[in-house]
Amino acid sequence: MQLRLLKQFRFAAFLLLATSFTLAQSTRTWEQSKFEDLLKGTTQGVALCSSGGLELAPAFKALSTTPSTYIWAIAADRDGNVYAAAGSPGRVYRITPEGSATVIFEPKELQVQALILDRAGALYAATNPDGKIYKLERGSGAAKGTDAKKAASSDWTSSVYFDPGTKYIWDLAFDTSGNLYVATGDQGQVFRVSPKGEHSVFFKSDEAHIRVLAFDAQSNLIAGSDGSGLVYRISPAGEAFVLYSAPKKEITALAIDKDGNIYAAGVGEKRAGPAATFSLPASIPSGAAPAAAQGGITISASPAGAAPSAISFPGPAAGVTGGSEIYRIAPDGSPARLWSSHEDLVYVLAFDSHGELLAGTGNRGHIFAITGEDQYTDLLKASASQITAFAPAPNAGLYAATSNLGKLFLLSATAASEGSYESDVLDAHIFSRWGRAESRSSGNVELFTRSGNVDNPDRNWSAWKKVDAQKDGAVSVPSARFIQWKAVLHAGDPQPRVQSVLLNYLPKNVAPDFDEVTVQTGVRYQSLPKAVGDSGGQHFDSPPPTIHDRDSIGVKWSVHDDNDDQMVYSVYYRGEGETRWLLLKSDLTDKFYSFDASLLPDGGYTVKVVASDAPSHSPGQGLTAERESTRFEVDTTPPQIEKLSASVEAGQIHVGFRAADSFSSIRRAEYSLDAGPWQFVEPVGQLSDSKTESYDFRAPLAEPNASQLEHVVVVRVYDRYDNMNSAKAVIRGK
Repeated sequence: MQLRLLKQFRFAAFLLLATSFTLAQSTRTWEQSKFEDLLKGTTQGVALCSSGGLELAPAFKALSTTPSTYIWAIAADRDGNVYAAAGSPGRVYRITPEGSATVIFEPKELQVQALILDRAGALYAATNPDGKIYKLERGSGAAKGTDAKKAASSDWTSSVYFDPGTKYIWDLAFDTSGNLYVATGDQGQVFRVSPKGEHSVFFKSDEAHIRVLAFDAQSNLIAGSDGSGLVYRISPAGEAFVLYSAPKKEITALAIDKDGNIYAAGVGEKRAGPAATFSLPASIPSGAAPAAAQGGITISASPAGAAPSAISFPGPAAGVTGGSEIYRIAPDGSPARLWSSHEDLVYVLAFDSHGELLAGTGNRGHIFAITGEDQYTDLLKASASQITAFAPAPNAGLYAATSNLGKLFLLSATAASEGSYESDVLDAHIFSRWGRAESRSSGNVELFTRSGNVDNPDRNWSAWKKVDAQKDGAVSVPSARFIQWKAVLHAGDPQPRVQSVLLNYLPKNVAPDFDEVTVQTGVRYQSLPKAVGDSGGQHFDSPPPTIHDRDSIGVKWSVHDDNDDQMVYSVYYRGEGETRWLLLKSDLTDKFYSFDASLLPDGGYTVKVVASDAPSHSPGQGLTAERESTRFEVDTTPPQIEKLSASVEAGQIHVGFRAADSFSSIRRAEYSLDAGPWQFVEPVGQLSDSKTESYDFRAPLAEPNASQLEHVVVVRVYDRYDNMNSAKAVIRGK
């Protein structure tokens, strides 16, 4: 039974190897279907699904671009007019559905941070820093009190409605009774202001900032904090309960669906240290508040995460790292992480007309539709850095506001009539022929390709050519190194969708290319076991284990193949002064080879390695390359000892001999007397640099009567390659 299993395993391994050899260099494919791959392309009216694939995005158009850098909040009235709370300069804009913008309020503070409409159509605008809440009214209903002043638009007046005496005002919310709730920092308080203007501290947390507010169906106030990332549920009586302590430090957005699920966005890493600060732009446009300069110090502003200026204040998601997450807190209080990103920071959450959760993010200006746990659609990208606010729009659409730059967009409830997607560029690395394009799609989808020989498609590539589905998807663009595809989706029934696009191509075969060939004498390489399925193509080669073996010669080479072909190698040698290369070994798959040095007579040699990519090609289609090593020498024959003589003269031994080697010079000589330690001896003339050296030396005898005894003298000599020979002489006693 065990034998049969072993045979089956070996057969399976053989099949894997055979498959890898067969497919090592044939037609190649480039397929794009995964979200990570498609994200590298360019979308225009096309959404990317996290599960892979493309579909039409909702229609999305720019309505207005304001002079302000930031739009922090928006509110829309029943006629579709949008009111935008902006900063740098601090203003409130009224933008019509057609995109016409009018400034209706310019406070002395630098930012209008929050904005809300009451049932009567009055606006409440909160400013930062050290700000107040202003009530903005239009026409004859405008406030007439002593604090009232004419707004930027003659139709609007403003008055201070509430001064909380705090440094920051972050968010505003109305309950069903018309009470206004005010989220503040840096003491983490929520104020309640009645319709009559009476105010009190509704809730005091131990957090530095209460950042966002929302009401659930039971009239509980849901609040998110900055510091520990807490989500509170506060009853109408002001009793608070922490629903969730998020892994992130700051809750930046809240949304509650019809089933009572609470969605919270968290950003920033929890760690000790001072709170992040937010600063305003280096140049304040004309018309900014007079407070832009104080005591000769310019108050400047910059995007979230920029270096703070001389006067700075905390801002939404300012200076955060570590990306963001979205959590869902069920009606029973159980939390779950729904979505996360290492790059995108969530600034705002809202629901579209289909009940899908939308997340407006920075700092790439993307809007995501969250469809399930770790399931989402990258809907679109705005021409701004951050999506910071949403508000309902006519015909079930949504207004979307941005910062850097301060713009207003309209997000439709229906898909765009047409969208396009341009893929990333494929670098085939070598000149290639393009085969068929295979597309898994539905609906009305057109596929195009173009090719070129520089990595930038704008630099004289071929024109876009439509892939003819009637001709089995043949690609008609010129052979080249680079290629790109484009899909154009047209609205219809069914709605268009692209699951994947696959391009077939065949790189032109090029010969292998050697980097070097090295030869080491006295070295033997050990082969490493190959992994099953290792085709021997282009991959990282770990150096083979090396064993010192003076009777071996090791040859090692470095070679690569731009086609990543499977290669085989042959090793040849040629003696100095010879013209014919003699084969040492063929059909090698390792990039090294060791052999017995005694195979080669003493002398100078050169090794040649020939690489062939034949295993990856049809018979006769393979290409070869070769590289010769530098000259090396082989010397395995020890030197000869000639004319060895030894005698005792005047209490000393006198030894003479001659050492000769047929190829290399004599390196050193030693002698031993009566099995004593080896002693170095110099040649006549002292310098050992010849193939033949003569030695003549005397050595004292230690014992008084030594001259009467028998002695044995042993000498040994080494050549340059440490080949050694020895001889002895016996001195008879008298």
